Amino acid sequence: MTAKLTGDARTKALATLTGWSEVDDRDAIRREFRFKDFSEAFAFMARAALKAEAMDHHPEWFNVYNKVDVTLTTHDADGLSDKDIELAKAMERFAA
Repeated sequence: MTAKLTGDARTKALATLTGWSEVDDRDAIRREFRFKDFSEAFAFMARAALKAEAMDHHPEWFNVYNKVDVTLTTHDADGLSDKDIELAKAMERFAA
C-alpha cells in the first residue's frame, strides 16, 4: 500500500510542482493544461497515459478540444501520495 503524504513531507512535495492546486473537498491536486489544439492535447494525454500505466497509477481527467483537466489522488492511500507528485512532474514535462 502507498503511504499518504502528510505534514512537512506533503508541504515540500507540493512546493516542487508548478500550476497545481489542492482540491477543496478532497485530498487531491488539480491542474488544467491548455494546448494549441486537440492534436497537442491528445498527444499529451497519450504520453501521460503511458507513464501512468507504467506506474500503475491512473489520473482522473477530462478533455475538451485543447484543454485537459487533471485531478490526481491515490485511492489506496486515501489521499495524496508520492505517486501523484511523480505523475504531476511528468505531466509538467510532457506539457512543456
